[in-house]
Amino acid sequence: MLQDAYGNLREKVQIRIWRRAGKSVDRVTAEHLFEVINSREDVLRRLIRRCAYLKYVEARLGDRTLHADEILKDGFCLNMIDTPLCPMKVVTNLQEAVWDADIVINGLPSTETREVFQEISRYWKERITVPVIISLAKGIEAELQPEPRIITPTQMINQATNVPMENILYLGGPNIASEIYNKEYANARICGAEKWRKPLARFLRQPHFIVWDNGDLVTHEVMGGLKNVYAIGAGMVAALTNESATSKSVYFAHCTSEMIFITHLLAEEPEKLAGPLLADTYVTLLKGRNAWYGQKLAMGELSLDMGDSIKGKGMIQGVSAVKAFYELLSQPGLNLLNPTENKHVAPVELCPILKTLHKILISREQSCQGILQALRDETMNDPRERIEIAQSHACYRPALLGK
Repeated sequence: MLQDAYGNLREKVQIRIWRRAGKSVDRVTAEHLFEVINSREDVLRRLIRRCAYLKYVEARLGDRTLHADEILKDGFCLNMIDTPLCPMKVVTNLQEAVWDADIVINGLPSTETREVFQEISRYWKERITVPVIISLAKGIEAELQPEPRIITPTQMINQATNVPMENILYLGGPNIASEIYNKEYANARICGAEKWRKPLARFLRQPHFIVWDNGDLVTHEVMGGLKNVYAIGAGMVAALTNESATSKSVYFAHCTSEMIFITHLLAEEPEKLAGPLLADTYVTLLKGRNAWYGQKLAMGELSLDMGDSIKGKGMIQGVSAVKAFYELLSQPGLNLLNPTENKHVAPVELCPILKTLHKILISREQSCQGILQALRDETMNDPRERIEIAQSHACYRPALLGK
């Protein structure tokens, strides 16, 4: 999108994208890509004009192997084959990509962020100016010692590079990448220090892509990871009940009450997060990769042994987020009173959906059917009661976000 908007201003803006080299495109994907190319006259003409069409013919016939970085230069992303992009300057050398960049946009999964930015920091030792970093990653890690707390991708970047937090921002919102590129109306928030977020909001904004700004960086980032957890369960429920609207609404009532409960643990003013969180959850349930993943698991078309990096979709970040939130909310130091049983319990005991997802995805004690069993458990409290617990007790734990 930035290439489309600013690519003609080469004197002022140069855009390059880094991608690891070596990932090959299989024959089935190459055949599908060829169909996409031939269905779009503008794309077909562009490739012919650039003398790039023949290699896609050869790949379609099985006479050539294409690579992901190679096709990205022509505007084809391996995880978005049906959405041709504009041609990009692609580099496979990380140092070349970042060494003199004024703005670095982190499109890595949260599970890859720390390792890659540790490498980047080596290339920035001689830098005089401090870069600005915008992270898109939605996911968290749990740090349990000395005190339990959440580590977000922007904090990972800060730890890995020593770039100050005022120069690291988060951009996120209820949107699907292919739809944004196709100019469907969308909005997002850029969160971080005022010094950078306001000018960057103007820089990123397009007529169809409205960017608001907000100062609450880490909380918005965590909420982006939280909705991925419950999206996986929603996909499972949809598949197991043959898309039953009633069953999905029962699940939605429970998962939203758990998310509200967790936001009361994390945020001093959780009500401010309700709108953005629900909007992001809604779009993820409709069309996100985490809900898709849960659906395919329940249908038996994917298995946990295949890992959480899925061909054609990329990293399913909800899996690692389930593990992190479960570990964090299991810590006895966070215990609070459960008025129903009149005893103190770890917060995770009040989140039966999160517990069940952990049993399915992480400890593998249950099959996907476990999510329906959890919904039908007669001992499960009314979701309203969970919200009342959150609102009527001193739930807020500022240490969880390192505050």
